[in-house]
Amino acid sequence: MAIDRPGRPENLPAAEVLWARWALAAVLEATARAEARGVHRGGTWIDGQGLHLDDRGCTWWTFQQVGEGRFLLYGEDESSAVKWHEPAIDMLAQAPDWLPHEHLRELLEGWELGCVYWSEQGTWARAPYPEELDDDGLDCGMSRFAVREEALNDLIASERGLPRDRADHLLAAAEARSLTASEIQEVLDAAAAAEEYVPDDRGAILRALELAALTAPASITPGPSDHPR
Repeated sequence: MAIDRPGRPENLPAAEVLWARWALAAVLEATARAEARGVHRGGTWIDGQGLHLDDRGCTWWTFQQVGEGRFLLYGEDESSAVKWHEPAIDMLAQAPDWLPHEHLRELLEGWELGCVYWSEQGTWARAPYPEELDDDGLDCGMSRFAVREEALNDLIASERGLPRDRADHLLAAAEARSLTASEIQEVLDAAAAAEEYVPDDRGAILRALELAALTAPASITPGPSDHPR
């Protein structure tokens, strides 16, 4: 499903599906070196605050679960015209109380935010936009995860990618929250075959998998070396 410009709530897949696709990409990209950068990290990753995407130039996004059945997606792509629009658009208009309003207002006051979407009990929403608004950045920023074919192509093309049929199978398993031990081993094997792989990357991948919550019960069994030192 394509994303309109500006984006519409109905353009986004179910929040749990968006999470699964984004999280699988974060798992495949996880490295010990990137993990050690902390808040200065770039690329695609997952941590205790949620899922992140930051190319250190044109686009950055955060996706968080905010309680049972509640999700928050916010960020900016350089294509967004929202924050420059006159008269000003209140990106938090009609937003529910459970959003972290103080944090989002700080981003707005710093001119760092391009759009905000939220999902509750399976329904996405955002603030109203004026009809003349050209773009809010959702397409350029999120189509890589919101559109399944784009998510699949990115997995195939990544440094730790797999053949199309295997990548499609892994993506389906992630979307169903049913990655098995053998499928996790497939992810680990793909990582180990990458040129820049180091043994400590295994722990980073397993920690990302644990945060991603995409696995069947008891599929992840980290060894002693898989915990941060």
